[in-house]
Amino acid sequence: MNQSLLARRTFLQAAAAATAIAAFPDRHAFADSSSEPTKPFEISLAQWSLHRTLRDESLGWTNLDFPLLARKQFGIDAIEYVNQFFKDKANDQTYLKELQLRCDDHGVKNVLIMVDGEGQLGNPDAKARQRAVMNHHKWVDAAKFLGCHSIRVNAASDGDYLSQIKLASDGLRSLSEYAAKQDIGVIVENHGGLSSNAAWLAVVIERVGMPNCGTLPDFGNFNITRGENAETFDRYQGVQAMMPYAKAVSAKMHQFDESGNEVHTDYKRMMKIVTDAGYNGYVGIEWEGSDPDEFAGIRMGKALLERIAKET
Repeated sequence: MNQSLLARRTFLQAAAAATAIAAFPDRHAFADSSSEPTKPFEISLAQWSLHRTLRDESLGWTNLDFPLLARKQFGIDAIEYVNQFFKDKANDQTYLKELQLRCDDHGVKNVLIMVDGEGQLGNPDAKARQRAVMNHHKWVDAAKFLGCHSIRVNAASDGDYLSQIKLASDGLRSLSEYAAKQDIGVIVENHGGLSSNAAWLAVVIERVGMPNCGTLPDFGNFNITRGENAETFDRYQGVQAMMPYAKAVSAKMHQFDESGNEVHTDYKRMMKIVTDAGYNGYVGIEWEGSDPDEFAGIRMGKALLERIAKET
């Protein structure tokens, strides 16, 4: 794609996002608001921040140890799971009871489960789409059992721009109808493809039209395509467009400078967008960098968010 066409597309996307925000100013009421009114937001820990640690069998840590790690290593009392770390345990009541017991022992709250690998909710094939919806049911059930408020899903689909709106909204609506019976949210992350186009995603959520279906804005996942002529959505405009529907927020972090600021995202600016939207729920630290290590990266991320909270 030539640069002039790419620039025009970016401009049109930004305009569409701004229109979506103006049209639906009150949707921020859907945001999780479990924090105390005096706090600008709460801090949680996304399990992906420890994916190297949990995958290293020599260390001996498993998903069951996540509550202890969050509390004892980082002083964080709210956690966000990734389903791949207990992929075969969604229906295992004994396992889930043990996990909840450990959370109770350490005074840790379960916030949400990030669900991957269960099929495309926007699959063009109707039967495959419904199978994907059914595959997610067990995670809705597990989230309810663990006291989470939502599951995070993907809006993956195939086809042209408008077709994917129709397909993704159909799958999300079907899943949201099931989740609503258990008072569980179904929240979509900007996670590649058209889901990283915030204007597209806003239209999808509006088309679903259910109060338990919303978004999880991730500060760093706005690559619509990759490669030499990669298409991206501006991260600040993207988060702003997603915030009216947000039930959780993912504070993606890759690198810090000498002052403890994230190199790729202006966190003061980004968190102002978050709080100006009326959101005061959980902001999940998601450290993805390699230097420093996971433990140091999480601690630096927490320090950054705490500093911003004091300045807010």
